[in-house]
Formats: sequence, C-alpha cells, structure tokens
Amino acid sequence: MHLILFFIFAGFCLAGAINLLLQSHPINSALSLIVVMSSLAVLYLLLGAEFLAAAQVIVYAGAIMVLFIFVVMLLNAGREDRTLGSRAASVLGLPAVVALLAVLATLFLRAQGLGSASISQGLTTTEELSKVLFHELLLPFEVTSVLILIAILGAVALARAGNGSPPPGERTAAK
Repeated sequence: MHLILFFIFAGFCLAGAINLLLQSHPINSALSLIVVMSSLAVLYLLLGAEFLAAAQVIVYAGAIMVLFIFVVMLLNAGREDRTLGSRAASVLGLPAVVALLAVLATLFLRAQGLGSASISQGLTTTEELSKVLFHELLLPFEVTSVLILIAILGAVALARAGNGSPPPGERTAAK
C-alpha cells in the first residue's frame, strides 16, 4: 500500500511541477507549487519523517507560499485578463489522465508483490535535529530569512505607484 501511495503522490508532485512550468498566470503557478509542496509532505510521511512532513506543510506550503502569493498579487495590481484555462491542460489533459489511469489500473491488477516500507533503526530525534539546525546551521538559516525579508520589501517597493514618484493627481509645478 505504501508503494501505491508513493506512486500516486509522486505523480501529483510531477504533475504539479509540470503545471507550474506550463502556466502563464503567476497565481496559477504559485497554486501548482502548493500542490508540489503538499505532495512532498505526504512523501515525507510515507518515508517515516513526520517532522519533515510537518515542517514542509507549516513552513513551505503554508507560510512561504502565502508570502509568494501575496508578493505576486502586489506586483500584478492591474486588471486581470480572463482566460478559458491553460492551453496545455486542454491539449494534454485527457491523454495524460487516460495514461495515468492505465498505469494505476495495471499497478493495482498486479499488486501481489508490491512489498512494504520499513523505518530504519537509526532514528533521529527532534532534539538532535534542532541542535543541528540552530547550532551548526544557524548562519545559513538566518541568512535565508533575511533574504526572504529583503525580497518581500523589494516587491513592495516595486509595487508602489510609479516606483516612488507621487501619484499623477498630486504633481505640482515646482517653478
């Protein structure tokens, strides 16, 4: 059963990554990235890494993706064009679904010797993981957080009307 779930969520992860690349609208790309991050969390769960799965959902699929969507929405402050959907989804969607269902049907019909996953004996505790993260890797951890903060501030500065110049209604003659 673990192998079947692994293949299903690996397929979701790959489909989300391909959809991320094929989308023309940045919000749809960010939502596809959320699918990828959530699928990775399920894969971590299947591998027995519950802490990494929880961190994946809380940090990446939760906080970071909310910030990405917020920044994208700030940068795309103009009027959106309505589309009928992705061209790639309309052309490749039905054949891809048929192929996926055929692979899953073949997998389920031959499911006698799938095997099982087991957790290794050398488990790492959350305490050991936190010691590595906050002692040995503290500098890269903090540098990453500062870089994300700088990127958000830069996006907000770019999203201002006219890049810092006053709005057209407030211009006065300086002469």
